[in-house]
Amino acid sequence: MKASYMNRTIKHFLLLFSLFISAFAFAQQNDAIIDTEQVQQAIARGAIIWDVRDEKSYLEGHIPGAINIGDAGVVLRDPNKEDYIATEKIQKLFNDAGLDVNRDIVVYGARGNPYAYFGLYTVNYFGGKQAQIYHGGIDAWKTAGLTLQKERATLTPVSVALTPQPQLVVSNEEMMKIAQSKSAQIIDARTPDEYSGKDVRAIRGGHIPNAVNIPFEDNWQDPSAAIKLSKKQVTDNSGMALKNRTDLKKLYSSLDPNKETVVYCQSGVRAAETAVVLKDLGFKKVKVYDSAWLGWGNNLKAPVADETFLNVGALNAKMANMQNRLNQLEEALKAKTN
Repeated sequence: MKASYMNRTIKHFLLLFSLFISAFAFAQQNDAIIDTEQVQQAIARGAIIWDVRDEKSYLEGHIPGAINIGDAGVVLRDPNKEDYIATEKIQKLFNDAGLDVNRDIVVYGARGNPYAYFGLYTVNYFGGKQAQIYHGGIDAWKTAGLTLQKERATLTPVSVALTPQPQLVVSNEEMMKIAQSKSAQIIDARTPDEYSGKDVRAIRGGHIPNAVNIPFEDNWQDPSAAIKLSKKQVTDNSGMALKNRTDLKKLYSSLDPNKETVVYCQSGVRAAETAVVLKDLGFKKVKVYDSAWLGWGNNLKAPVADETFLNVGALNAKMANMQNRLNQLEEALKAKTN
C-alpha cells in the first residue's frame, strides 16, 4: 500500500514538474524580446530568422539560415512620407522570401537598432502573432563566438495574404481626438532637442501637447552609446544593450500599464522599439502613432507645444553657402592637379 502510494505521489510530482517546465518554456518562447540562447532555441524549433539589415552587411556575415530582403527601413517604406509602401508590394516581398507572418519569426539587425523593432512591428501589423526580437542582434551573436554564414539563405516562397491590424496603430484623426480628450498617455520617443522644438524635422518643431519625452535610447544601458560611437569615444556598441527589467520598469514608473499608451517619434521607427519594450513590461494597450511627427508637425491644424517653425529661407541660404564652398574646393583641387 505504501509503495503504491509513493509511486502515485512520485508520478503526480513528475507530472506537475513536467507541466511547470512546459509552462516555463512556453513563457520563455513567448517573450517579445529574447536573448542569444533563446534565438538558438528558436532556430532548433524551425523558426524563421529575419535579418533586416542592408544586403551588404547581411552578406558580410549573418546568423546561419537567416533570410534578408534588404534594408527594412528602405524597402518597406515610401522615401518621402516614410509610411509603408502599398500592402500588395510588401506581400510580394514577404511571399517571395518565404517570410510567412503566421509562423514563428525572430527579427534582428545590429544591437539596439530600432529598424529591427520596425521589422517586428511590421510582422505584427500584418497579422503575425509569434514574432520576437533579438535586441542584441548580430553583435551579441558575434560576441558569443557563434558561427556566421556569408552565403545567402533562402526559403521556399509562400502565398500568404497580409491583413493590416488597424487596432495596433493610431491614425491622424484618432491622434487629434486623443490629444484633445487626454484619454491616453502619450510618449514622445524622440530626442530632447526634437521634443523642445530646437531640432525641427517637419514644417514645425515641438511636441504633441501633454506628451512625455522618454527618448528611445533611454531603453539602453548607456543612452549616449550611439553618440559616443560616432565620436569614437567607445570602440563598440555594447552600450546599446537593453537595460535590465528592473531599470526599465523604473524608467516608465510614472505611467499606468493599464491605461492606453500611444508612442510616437519622427516616422514610427523609434516608437516601435519603445512600444515593444512597454508590451514586454506588461503594458496592456500600447499603440504606435504611425504618421508620427511628420504627420502631426506638417498638419497646421494640429496643436503643438513648444512650437517652432522651419525657416526655409535660412535653410536654403545655408545649402547655397555649402554648395559654394564645395565649388571652391573642387576648383582648388583642379588647380593642384593641373
